[in-house]
Amino acid sequence: MNTKRFLLLTTCIGFLSGVLGAFTFQQLKQNSVTFLENSNRGVSPVSRVNYQASLEGAGFVKASQISTPCVVFIKTISNARMQQQDPFFNWFGDFDFFGQRGPVSSSGSGVILSADGYIVTNFHVVKGADIIEVVLNNNKHNYKAKVIGTDPSTDLALLKIEAKNLPHIAMGNSDNVAVGDWVVAVGNPFNLTSTVTAGIVSAKGRNINIVNNQFPIESFIQTDAAINPGNSGGALVDLNGQLVGINTAIASNTGSYNGYGFAIPANIVAKIVKDIVEFGEVQRGFTGLTIRDIDGELSDKLKLEGNNGVYVEFAVEDAPGYNAGIKEGDVIIKVDSKDIDSKAIFDEQISYHRPGEKIPIVLLRSGKPMAVSLTLISRKDNDAIMKKGSVTSTVLGADFQFISKAEKEKLGVSSGIRISNVRGGRMRSMNLPEGFVITALNKKTYTNLDEFIRDMENIRGQIMIEGVYPNGGRGVFSFYSY
Repeated sequence: MNTKRFLLLTTCIGFLSGVLGAFTFQQLKQNSVTFLENSNRGVSPVSRVNYQASLEGAGFVKASQISTPCVVFIKTISNARMQQQDPFFNWFGDFDFFGQRGPVSSSGSGVILSADGYIVTNFHVVKGADIIEVVLNNNKHNYKAKVIGTDPSTDLALLKIEAKNLPHIAMGNSDNVAVGDWVVAVGNPFNLTSTVTAGIVSAKGRNINIVNNQFPIESFIQTDAAINPGNSGGALVDLNGQLVGINTAIASNTGSYNGYGFAIPANIVAKIVKDIVEFGEVQRGFTGLTIRDIDGELSDKLKLEGNNGVYVEFAVEDAPGYNAGIKEGDVIIKVDSKDIDSKAIFDEQISYHRPGEKIPIVLLRSGKPMAVSLTLISRKDNDAIMKKGSVTSTVLGADFQFISKAEKEKLGVSSGIRISNVRGGRMRSMNLPEGFVITALNKKTYTNLDEFIRDMENIRGQIMIEGVYPNGGRGVFSFYSY
């Protein structure tokens, strides 16, 4: 190679190296700016993300290790008699043609609350069970369980097994759980024991109308942690392994996980369990108020700012709310210093108290705030007030009573018969809502309750019922009865 060619080659290599070096420097410079803009005290974004992930991973591991031994597998056996079933419907089942089904088994989950064997689960997990068997997390110990008490209104049940020194869960404060918090669901889906899934709290105070009870309490914690059949009664825990809810239901068209799970808040669980242990039954307080959520239309009508509060549709005469001075049209914005933004949250806050306890309430009347205090009454006393002057029909499955003079004036009717305590029967099939005031049956008005009930029980053919909703809205129900 001659000298000229060598010098030319060297010059080209130097030029290319310079260009490459400049390009590399520029890229490093740009990246360093990105790191600085997204860094936190000198930690690069990649490092910070990995650090955060490691913290959450450690939290999931910790929560799983703490809570998993406290969650049990529950197997139930029931010998339920078939009711008006076509025997061919159960041709391949355990069926005998005299109407007796063979043993039917099902399963769910439960959470150990104490070292001596108290276990909480869902009421629907053990409802109708003749035999309840509890299998510990280690699969080495099986126990027969007995039901200590149930509360269908919250779908909770308390069981007891004879054991000692059991691992048991720490009760957390569900009020402190915030939307976006990480949670872990522990249970036994599809008979797969000790399954752990993770997600976040998607919402609080959800009412999904699944509790089939006259006085349901639904204020669920919603989570996207995977929950499937068999998880019912299992634990929803925070990253410290503390119980924040009892997994109860899923929203799904298929019966399997579809992104939405619901858990009963731990604070409700703690109150129900304490009542059952101390009193043998749940001590629930009643207000005598009919409450509804406030939608956009009602908010505009009342000229409210924001969606805070619940609307008082009706205050039963001589009941706690009425005696405290609460009136129809009031908007309750605080209960026991807790902000109220839905009926579910209102019901939850009331459920924490027992009959005889006084509850401070803040409400808006004509836009002006007022503070009142009401004293809760027991269900027995509430039923007595509700049934004052009422007549019960077992055929219709409801109670009926004439409304007062003040209510007639408020609703703008000359007479009316209120439906209350709808339990089933024909009223349920007619879909007539509780609290609806019937003003006419097939254009006929009534001054005698017994005559009205007799006609309602025996009427056939085309039926038209006219009436008024508690909020004053008119309603007409028309249907054919055979």
